[in-house]
Amino acid sequence: MTTATTTPYLPAGLPAPAAYPDGLAAEFWEAAQRHELVVQQCNACANFQWGPEFICYRCLSDDLGYTRVSGRGRIYSWERAWYPVHPALRESLPYIVVLVELPDAANVRMVGNLLGDPKQEVVIGSEVEAVFEDHNDASPPYTLVQWRVLEGAE
Repeated sequence: MTTATTTPYLPAGLPAPAAYPDGLAAEFWEAAQRHELVVQQCNACANFQWGPEFICYRCLSDDLGYTRVSGRGRIYSWERAWYPVHPALRESLPYIVVLVELPDAANVRMVGNLLGDPKQEVVIGSEVEAVFEDHNDASPPYTLVQWRVLEGAE
């Protein structure tokens, strides 16, 4: 299941997130534009890992690829940001940053913003889903992965 949002969570003016010149995360960003969540996985031992690396953390193989995952997870940790990490965020405070654990990817964890009321109660273990925020007016276009608490789940 993929969910998209047309209202940007954060204001315009931030540098566009893009794949590093070494191309290590390029497949992640391409999948996000298709509204798919992918996680790096070792083709030799099937170990999931995040963030992207050149070798497997478990077996040290360099035979790595990406595997599509459901986009559902649970909040492992969180923080409400009250101070901007970038000048463009000054008017958007507070906002919530979550560390999301992905059960269908061996519980690797990804960081992202939690959509909704920035003063909402956040409960560790709450189920969340990936939400894809398209920035088609950027050059080049890109998509961010945000998170939203699943209704009726906790």
